[in-house]
Amino acid sequence: MLNPKPRNELPLRPDDALPDDGRRAPAEPRSFAPRGAAVVERSPGSVRAPWPRAWANLDPDALIRLPAEPANAPAPLDEESRRKRALIVIPCLNEAPLIAQVIGRILEDEALVDPLVLVADGGSTDGCREIVADIAARDPRVRLMPNPRRLQSAGVNLAARTIGEGRPWLVRIDAHAEYPKNYVSTLIAEARRTGAHSVVVAMDTHGEGPFQRAVAAAQNSRLGTGGAAHRVGAAAGWVDHGHHALFNREAFQQIGGYDESFSHNEDAELDLRLTQEGAKIWLTDRTRLVYHPRKTPGALWKQYVSYGKGRARTVLKHYTPLKMRQALPLGVAPAVLGALAAPLFWPLAIPALVWMLAALAFGVALGAKQKDRAVLLSGPAAMIMHLGWSLGFWMQLGTWLAHGAGRPAAGASMQTAAVAP
Repeated sequence: MLNPKPRNELPLRPDDALPDDGRRAPAEPRSFAPRGAAVVERSPGSVRAPWPRAWANLDPDALIRLPAEPANAPAPLDEESRRKRALIVIPCLNEAPLIAQVIGRILEDEALVDPLVLVADGGSTDGCREIVADIAARDPRVRLMPNPRRLQSAGVNLAARTIGEGRPWLVRIDAHAEYPKNYVSTLIAEARRTGAHSVVVAMDTHGEGPFQRAVAAAQNSRLGTGGAAHRVGAAAGWVDHGHHALFNREAFQQIGGYDESFSHNEDAELDLRLTQEGAKIWLTDRTRLVYHPRKTPGALWKQYVSYGKGRARTVLKHYTPLKMRQALPLGVAPAVLGALAAPLFWPLAIPALVWMLAALAFGVALGAKQKDRAVLLSGPAAMIMHLGWSLGFWMQLGTWLAHGAGRPAAGASMQTAAVAP
């Protein structure tokens, strides 16, 4: 005992009777010898205990067991926690101004369980790789991976194949977007609550300069997006497409991941394969992201020409019809082409004039509603988007016809497997 009771507090033995005068009898010397036997007095240190020899014959490994993990290693995850683990992939290229902020924001999530953030860099030359490498050296939750094919789709696929094992969820993060608190854990909770194979989110497009604000206003309205659910803030529900956020990793890999021959529209093409195989896509209203559009007319034009080409490739690969909101802009390029021939026959200009007036009027109405003069330019911004998308679609269709109509589009031979429920 560390603190033995004082002698006078110990209980009396039957023979510890008090003398008649009330005083306690002197204590007998403590000994393990039989009562009455002679006790040999020894001085301290005169007895040689046998324990040193005993210790010398022991195998220390039989008694001393070191832990397999460092003393400060986290405890093994239970089954419930393992079901919440996610691989978070950020495909990027030259995102030095934003990458540290995006990584930090994702890892601020209080409900994440053993997160792994993987930055798939497509060969940045602006210092982005060095920023990520420095973060990874200080935080084991972050890793840098080269993405030789440079495309976002290729980066996500490579991450899922090589590092995703043991993590049920795959989350795609865009480096040029802003994310709310607890973004990833909210997505995981939604997937588990609904049983969805994929959870998509709505986008709020925000701009800073006058032209960017005009583009944002157009993309947040039916003028620029035709009423896509994830663009106009529709209520939560089952959808056939949305802005990609989270996948059941097993379902993602069962259908072959993204088609890496697509530089644009790879998300819609993947969603089409998912739904064809019986997977369910849930649009959540419990979290959303902020997207920043292109800042110049030239960059916006290039983006939407690529979008149009990507949509055409999806249609040609799967032979799926366009929706009404996609079919209407498809007529813009032919209308503009017809207007160029108006000097020969003036009625050819009517379709283009109707389109231009409708877009400009819608932009003026948006500007008046939002009380922002910059938003008055949303009409011209939408016209760039419409014409670029339409021209890109027809260009891709023309290429397909020139190379032999009826042959499978690139990537169409990808084998798919039924998605597990």
